[in-house]
Amino acid sequence: MNLELPSYIAGEAIRTGDTLDVFYPWDGSRSGSVVKINRKHLEQAIGAALEGQKNPLSRYERHAILRKASVLLAERKEEFANTIRLESGLCMRDTSYETGRCCDVIEFAAAEALKDDGQVFSCDISPQGKARKIATFRQPVQLVAAITPFNHPLNQVAHKVAPAIAAGAPILLKPSEKTPLTAIKFAELLYDAGLPGWMLSAFVGDLDEVVSPMIVHDDVELVSFTGSVEIGKHIARTAGYKKLCLELGGNSPLIILDDADLDLAVRLAAEGSFRNSGQRCTAVKRILVQEGILSEFTQRFVEMAKEYRAGDPNSLETRVGTVIDEAAAKTLETRVQTAVSDGAEVLLGGQRHGALMEPTVIANVSRETPMVAEESFGPLAPILKIRDLDDAIAYYNGGRFGLSSGIVTNDMQAAFRAAKELRTGSTNINEVPGYRIESSPFGGIKDSGLGIKEGVIESIKFMSNIKTFSFAW
Repeated sequence: MNLELPSYIAGEAIRTGDTLDVFYPWDGSRSGSVVKINRKHLEQAIGAALEGQKNPLSRYERHAILRKASVLLAERKEEFANTIRLESGLCMRDTSYETGRCCDVIEFAAAEALKDDGQVFSCDISPQGKARKIATFRQPVQLVAAITPFNHPLNQVAHKVAPAIAAGAPILLKPSEKTPLTAIKFAELLYDAGLPGWMLSAFVGDLDEVVSPMIVHDDVELVSFTGSVEIGKHIARTAGYKKLCLELGGNSPLIILDDADLDLAVRLAAEGSFRNSGQRCTAVKRILVQEGILSEFTQRFVEMAKEYRAGDPNSLETRVGTVIDEAAAKTLETRVQTAVSDGAEVLLGGQRHGALMEPTVIANVSRETPMVAEESFGPLAPILKIRDLDDAIAYYNGGRFGLSSGIVTNDMQAAFRAAKELRTGSTNINEVPGYRIESSPFGGIKDSGLGIKEGVIESIKFMSNIKTFSFAW
């Protein structure tokens, strides 16, 4: 596959201009390219969005477009899964799963588009009131700017675009320069499903020419960004007076207490650490094991981790593909080496082959080593000893991140304590930190975000504003 794709400005294909090349991390071959837009194109996209909103789509029209898009995506599931693989290096097991999740996002957004969203308040319930009623309804923001990351090239895009469509808010989409092919193909699919061009522009462009002007543009009322902490904070400093949804990094723990079901704990630790090549902001980044079961857990976990075969992403036997590029793999390799210098022991893996980082189990990890002090975005599974739940909570809460967490225990009092006291956006009991359905709220605090939630329902709310009016009754 060698896709030569345009950018889209209000549904119009931009086929001439400089191009952004995309490469397959597995072997370095060229997967395709996307034409870059310029500042003039950006202004055209903004103008078309504002003009189109004068004749908005009805709720049913938005619902019907999303429903058709879901059907089209299901029919083209293998095509999209392969496109994701060829620009991200993720294995087919993961890319096929991602397309299924995306269908859920679209379906849930379609359902939400039909739901009424108002309230009515009677004013005569107070001696100071009148014979009036106050009613509310939601109005879409006039324009959304969305910037998406490389690690879920389809699902992260859908989580911004589908709620915008359901809310009736036009959106400018700038996907990651490392994985733009899937996003552009998804925009084409939405146009095929009947989405008017003014509702969606999807493009790549240079930072100073396109991306920064988009973020600060006065007509953009909301910026939704998923990506690194550094870029997210830069956006927060520069975007200006507008709504911001920032879904940033994570350093999620899986806390395993002495009374845990070890079979369950081992399986969750492996799936949480290695799925999607470990490139999920909610992936298990630290396995915190109570000292009474540390030895037995570690032995079992190493055996389970051996089942996660790394290699050719196109092979159905592969369970761990590459990370996004060789530079990212080198960073992971360095963190393994540094951890060993700090006293850790590699029990499995630890080697890099180009952009492929082996699933790595590493024990006796120092709490200060960069592998666990910072976010390590790859298939690394560091095991750290904890004395008890108090120790785990204090250790995690003392860090920068606050996205997600998981705890494995049969003691519900301990589980509920973790849910209440861990300073994270979510805590899953006897499940991986990242578990959710596509309509449930997700998002973090501290360096993981501003506490604004994503998920289909919360995104639709955030992409609209409550309008209040009153009338005599």
